[in-house]
Amino acid sequence: MANTAQSKKRARQNERRADINKMRRSRIRTFLRTVEEAIASGDKEAAAAALKAAQPELMRGVTKGIFHKNTASRKMSRLASRVKSLG
Repeated sequence: MANTAQSKKRARQNERRADINKMRRSRIRTFLRTVEEAIASGDKEAAAAALKAAQPELMRGVTKGIFHKNTASRKMSRLASRVKSLG
């Protein structure tokens, strides 16, 4: 349990940031899910459009500290190759 005023404030801030990070992570996962669904349906145009919308969201997650840069790059690369392989 936090004892000092500083540690109590830090606990409150951590709680608030955790909620914000959870919302951001959920939003990014939703964008990724739309790409996955478009790939599963076999619609190349929809998949490409969904990927184009998901890329800036993923990179925003990197700048906000939600994901590591290489993790986001790996996810984008793998999704892009799967979209490209649709024919």
